[in-house]
Amino acid sequence: MFRRNPAITSLLLLAATFGLYLWSKPSTAAPAPAPTVPPVAAPAYGSCAPSADGIGRTWMGREIAQVMGHPGIGWLERDNREKEEAPSKAIALLELAPDAVIADIGAGSGYYSFRIAPKIPQGRVVAVDIQPEMLDFLKKESARLGMANVQPHLGAIDGVKLPPATLDAALMVDAYHEFDHPVEMLASLRSALKPKGRIYVLEYREEDTKVPIKPHHKMSEAQARKEFEAAGFRFVVNKPGLPWQHLLIFENP
Repeated sequence: MFRRNPAITSLLLLAATFGLYLWSKPSTAAPAPAPTVPPVAAPAYGSCAPSADGIGRTWMGREIAQVMGHPGIGWLERDNREKEEAPSKAIALLELAPDAVIADIGAGSGYYSFRIAPKIPQGRVVAVDIQPEMLDFLKKESARLGMANVQPHLGAIDGVKLPPATLDAALMVDAYHEFDHPVEMLASLRSALKPKGRIYVLEYREEDTKVPIKPHHKMSEAQARKEFEAAGFRFVVNKPGLPWQHLLIFENP
């Protein structure tokens, strides 16, 4: 009959106990870092002779348009804008959750910001612009209307200057075609958007010759897709039904 050796038995019990401790001890390893947007390589912007409404800087075959400055507030706030562009219909097509956080990029006078804000009572609109004069107008209008969930925010020509993964969505209304650093801006937006966050791009339809807008202030669906997909966004849909504009939806993978 096999006789147990007390010393070996003690060693086996010690090893088993230590193994059980290791198996049950919570891991102290640091959690895996959140995925980040890779750094942007210096884009090869082109140049051309400036057209009447362009700046002489090109990207992916498109000349970038001149910026409409704060003196254009009257155009943004014109009385017949609803008839011409149906912004109320465009806002309904966004289908935002009541607690959504959305950035209105190139917010200007806040025409869209102040119409979106009541639709997201538990959320907020970050009204981003690079012109202090526009932000001053936004602040005064926000106080006048009593809309606490519209947050004016100073951006830059090459970035929105917002923390990573803080936005559910971003909106650009007739603004993207004027960005003179589109590559850097889209990279900045990818960082600020949460995973699966969406960008809503309203642009006057280049394909439609009846849209009474200067050529460089229009954009085709094909051109927009080329630029946004090159920046890493996934095309979702082009929602039809607006009088003058595309409503292009892209998603942050």
